[in-house]
Amino acid sequence: MKTLPKNWITEGLIDFEYKKYQLLAYLQANEKEFQAVKIYPALGDLIAHHRTLSEIQSGKTLLSNLFPKALIGIDFQKAQLQYEKKINDGKVMEEIAQITEFALPKLKNQIEEGKAIYDFVEEQVEFEPVGILPIYTREGYILLTQERQNEVHAFRYKSNFLQLAGEKFRSITLWLVGVFQKSLVNTLEKMKMELIREIKELPNPATWRFHSQNCLPLEETLLPVGKRLLLRSVSE
Repeated sequence: MKTLPKNWITEGLIDFEYKKYQLLAYLQANEKEFQAVKIYPALGDLIAHHRTLSEIQSGKTLLSNLFPKALIGIDFQKAQLQYEKKINDGKVMEEIAQITEFALPKLKNQIEEGKAIYDFVEEQVEFEPVGILPIYTREGYILLTQERQNEVHAFRYKSNFLQLAGEKFRSITLWLVGVFQKSLVNTLEKMKMELIREIKELPNPATWRFHSQNCLPLEETLLPVGKRLLLRSVSE
């Protein structure tokens, strides 16, 4: 997937026409991803770029921090590197303001498109426990199935807390532990029991069925949506 550097607006040639071309090429690449119903990482990347430009426009982020700097020396007493700004020109600031004004609505429109695709995917999936849920649900399995497919992808998950800026956030880590073949005999409950036998550190795991009524990309769409649904269920 074509990406846009984090500080694209202040990197390289700072010219409105050039940056406009750079942005439109990036948006066109994202559009192809969305047409293939691939939500991530495109949607998350778009949101990050929109947030950065919004903060620049509102003055919350200092542009001087985004410009490349040249190393000019070392302050040995303070044990610090000394840098000099490479750019400090009013014309450049005008170009950036013009680029920002052009880019923000374009990014917002594509974010809305990505969110609409996400909502469609979330509405057509089914997410439910397999068997009885234990009290402890911070670790367990997801059995991912898709309509008209016999393959069942079994993922193990673990929920952790992250501390950022003094606040705690719950995160989910997923990793593939097996691929089963679904049949009248080999049910999801049987697969759960097989996982319990093979991975003995989870004797009574929370296990969820995540089923998509449509055949959709696994890594770019179903897993990110599944992680969010799981995060919502585990946090309750």
